[in-house]
Amino acid sequence: MSIQITADSTCDLGKYGVERGIGIMPLSVILGGNSYLDGVTIQPKDIFDYFEKTGELPKTAAPSIADFEEFFASYVDQGKEVIHFNISAKSSSSHSYALEASKKFGGKVAVVDSKALSSGQGLLVMKASDLLSEGYGLGEIAEKVNALRPYVNTSFIPDRLDYLYKGGRCSRMTMYGANLLKIHPLIEMQDGQLVAETKYRGSMQKCIDKYIQDLAAKYPRYDKTRCFVTHSSADPELVEFAKRKVGETFSFDEILETVAGSVITGHCGRNTLGVLFIAEA
Repeated sequence: MSIQITADSTCDLGKYGVERGIGIMPLSVILGGNSYLDGVTIQPKDIFDYFEKTGELPKTAAPSIADFEEFFASYVDQGKEVIHFNISAKSSSSHSYALEASKKFGGKVAVVDSKALSSGQGLLVMKASDLLSEGYGLGEIAEKVNALRPYVNTSFIPDRLDYLYKGGRCSRMTMYGANLLKIHPLIEMQDGQLVAETKYRGSMQKCIDKYIQDLAAKYPRYDKTRCFVTHSSADPELVEFAKRKVGETFSFDEILETVAGSVITGHCGRNTLGVLFIAEA
């Protein structure tokens, strides 16, 4: 029986997911009372345009249990087993709905709480694809990727805090102070939820430079297979600088650039950038 790897649209894999045949389950983005499908009927530019016009952020919604049942059935009915990767259960109800839907298929569907989002989630999806190509079965793949979850570095630096403020993730005073003083917080995924600890100050390029140096110091041992430089429509010069700096600082086999989808963009805003990879114990 063949295995199909699938993931919530929040994995932000872009063309890399397409190349590997990853099935994508879109989350919903709600703008002005209208519901759109992430990456299907709405793109990040639509989020930026809506925010500029209204000052309001979109809301997001997980697929329903029935949606997941239909999605999984489209593969199981072809004689396939499915392993599905959800955005962190602490960020969305998507995982609990997918898990409930999987019960209908008698062990033919495995559901993984990535405990991450964006290409942090995508790293686990890509690792599962690697394992599948090496001949591992459904249970083995699920076991191995679950064991890797604590070692996924999911972190990013926003340019401005407007979106975080509108989303209730920081105060108005914090937003104004940060924007005025060019303070950029490092936002990290810890145990499945986002926290802000380190604060960098200066231009985005200066902050990204220090951020990458800090990552190298924090994670001296890491999986060299791949790294993602993921951003929300960041300035091309900043993206190229980050990729070049990662190449000079680390020894990854490949450095992949991805653009965050509408769900992730709606929470962090334009010009946010992160460097994501799997560390080793």
